[in-house]
Amino acid sequence: MIITKKICSFCNKKIENYKKLVIGYKAFICYSCIFLCNKIINNDINNIEEKKFNNETFPKPKEIKSMLDEYIIGQKQTKKIISVSIYNHYNKIFKINNSEIEISKSNILLLGETGSGKTLFAKTIAKFLNVPFAMVDATSLTEAGYVGEDVENIIYRLLQNSNFDVKKTQIGIVYIDEIDKIAKKNEGSYGRDVSGEGVQQALLKIIEGTIANVPPKGGKKFPNQEYISVDTKDILFIFGGAFNGIQTFSGTNIGFKKKSNFSNATPNDLIKYGLIPEFVGRISIISTLKSLKINNLKKIIYKPKNSILEQYKAIYMLDNIKLVFKKSAIKYVAKKAFKLKLGARGLKYILDKYFIKLTYFISDKKIEKVKINKKTLINKNMINIKYKK
Repeated sequence: MIITKKICSFCNKKIENYKKLVIGYKAFICYSCIFLCNKIINNDINNIEEKKFNNETFPKPKEIKSMLDEYIIGQKQTKKIISVSIYNHYNKIFKINNSEIEISKSNILLLGETGSGKTLFAKTIAKFLNVPFAMVDATSLTEAGYVGEDVENIIYRLLQNSNFDVKKTQIGIVYIDEIDKIAKKNEGSYGRDVSGEGVQQALLKIIEGTIANVPPKGGKKFPNQEYISVDTKDILFIFGGAFNGIQTFSGTNIGFKKKSNFSNATPNDLIKYGLIPEFVGRISIISTLKSLKINNLKKIIYKPKNSILEQYKAIYMLDNIKLVFKKSAIKYVAKKAFKLKLGARGLKYILDKYFIKLTYFISDKKIEKVKINKKTLINKNMINIKYKK
C-alpha cells in the first residue's frame, strides 16, 4: 500500500517514521496514540506516572494536590488535607525514622456519600507514590476466632501487591471502606458483636503499629505455622465511610440540613455514632468530601485525564471510529446521575448501559463517526452515524 498521508488520524500530528505507523481503512494511527489508548483502557488510574521518591525528590503538598486535580473533580479542601497528610507521613519515613525522634503516624478518615470519591483518593495517591496498596471492606472483617476474614489478611494483601517485598509492604497504604458499618451495637442488642466493636478492637494494634505475623498463604492462623513478620508502624491507613445519620449525634448542629454535609464532624461525634474511643484515637485526620452536584458530575464525565468519556473514545478508536459526545448529552447524563444519588458511580452506570447497546448495534457496520447528543440518548433510533465510504 502506498502511503500518501503523513498525519495521524487521531492526534493530527505529522508522522516522520512510517515504521511506527498502523495503517487501517483510510486511517493512520501513530504509536503514541496507541500507547495512550492502552493506558486509558487498562485501568482508570493506571496511566498515572509512577515515580520512585526519596527524601530528596518527595513531592511537596502543592505538587501532590496538582496531581490530584488532574484526576479528581472538586473536593478542594480534602485535597489540601490529604496532600499535607501524605507529605508529612512519607517525609517522616524518609527523614526521621533513622533518628532518635519518634513521630506517630496520622491515619486518615474520609467521610462522604457513596460515589463522592473516597476510594479514588486512596487509589490515586498510592499509584502516584508507587507504593503497595490494599483495599478491604470493613464488613468482611471479623475478630479472631470467628468465621470471616482476619484483620491480618489486610497485610497479606499488601504483601501480595508488593510481590512479598516486606520492606516495600511496610510503607504501603491500606484503604478500609465502609468503616461506619462496624460501629458497635447499641446496649441490649442480642448476641456477641462479631462485626462491630470486636473488629475495631482487632484493628487497633495493626493501625497503630505492631509486628503482624501473616500466614504465607493468607487465611486463618494455625498452631506451629510459619509466618511473615511485617512491621505496620509506617503503613498508612485510610478509612472511608458514609456515616449516614451522624448529624443527629452532634450537639453543635453541624449544618447537615443546610449544606447537605457534615464538615464539622468531631471525634466525639464518631464515638457517639459507635466507633470506640481507642479506635477514634488512632485517627488523626478527619476530612469530609462534599456531595457531588450536577456541575461536578458534568465535569467528571469529560475533564479528568482518565474520564469515562476518554475511556470510551479510546475503545472506539481501536476500531477507527471517532466518538463525539455533545454538551447536551453530557448535561443529560449528569442530571440523570444526580437523581440516582450514586455520585460518580451513577455516571458509569448510565453510560455503561448505553454504550453496551450502542456497541452491539454498530459492531458489524463500517462506521467512521458516531455523534451522541441528548436526543440520541433518549431515542436510540435517532442515532447519528457517519458511515465509511
